[in-house]
Amino acid sequence: MITNLSPVALKIKAIWELMRLEHGVMIAIAILIGSLIASRNFPSYDKFIFTFFTALFLEASTFALNDYYDFDIDKKNKREDRPLVRGDLSKNAALYLFFILFPLGIISSYFVNLTCFMIALITAIFAIFYDVILKKIKLLGNFFIAYVMAIPFVFGAASILTENVFSINLSPAVFIIAFIAFLSGVGREIMKDVMDFKGDKEEGVKSFPKYIGKKNSNIIASVFYISAIILSFLPFLFQNYGFYYNNYFYLAVVLITDAMLFWTVMKLIFDRNINLKYYRKFTLIALFMGLIAFLVGAFIG
Repeated sequence: MITNLSPVALKIKAIWELMRLEHGVMIAIAILIGSLIASRNFPSYDKFIFTFFTALFLEASTFALNDYYDFDIDKKNKREDRPLVRGDLSKNAALYLFFILFPLGIISSYFVNLTCFMIALITAIFAIFYDVILKKIKLLGNFFIAYVMAIPFVFGAASILTENVFSINLSPAVFIIAFIAFLSGVGREIMKDVMDFKGDKEEGVKSFPKYIGKKNSNIIASVFYISAIILSFLPFLFQNYGFYYNNYFYLAVVLITDAMLFWTVMKLIFDRNINLKYYRKFTLIALFMGLIAFLVGAFIG
């Protein structure tokens, strides 16, 4: 814990960590990329503001609720990266933030269009269901978290719709980037299951490591990463993916992501003492580079 910060700065740092605001920024970028893939134009200023607030408020509120319900498990797992475990924020503070930010996120989505409102509402309801119930059934919960990583691209594509009716018309590129995000998300969540196995076991959490062991769980995570790597080449190889077809600018950047994910796979399979906490952050950087690849491909090439 950083001790040379003022009490106010420490509190701000704790709130940022509780709400994982860096994830909110990445989700907002994913939404922007979804809209760019669908139209190759930036969304209108007002729609972008409301989509950004939707992503930020819903992400922040559900993470706060997540840490509220995860407090006992995180404490057993000695998760000092969690501000509630460190005592920098109270559990009630996390709950208050949820009740303030959650409705703001839903309201923001309403001002985009009906399709985005329905996507946000359904996703948010499932997020609460996950925090309250699915958290102890990680065999299912992992796939919901991966869905949360994928749906922003769909949300972004839907944000450009002008008619206020429920309708989604997705291009193949939107499907592929969403599926890549989903597969990578499952891999990251299984890594987290292995990392948190001790505390999860004591709390009776149903996870991959509980049923197939840590080593096999790492192999399963690797399969999801390899699948994501393979799919990342499809936009470059096939013409129906539009401006990503034969786009060497896209390929150059996405290869960085693929190399980082492949290195993670090698570590998961062959390194018995892999630092899972480090490599989960490493894969987050890799996914960010993947977002950049799709963003570059939408404008250049």
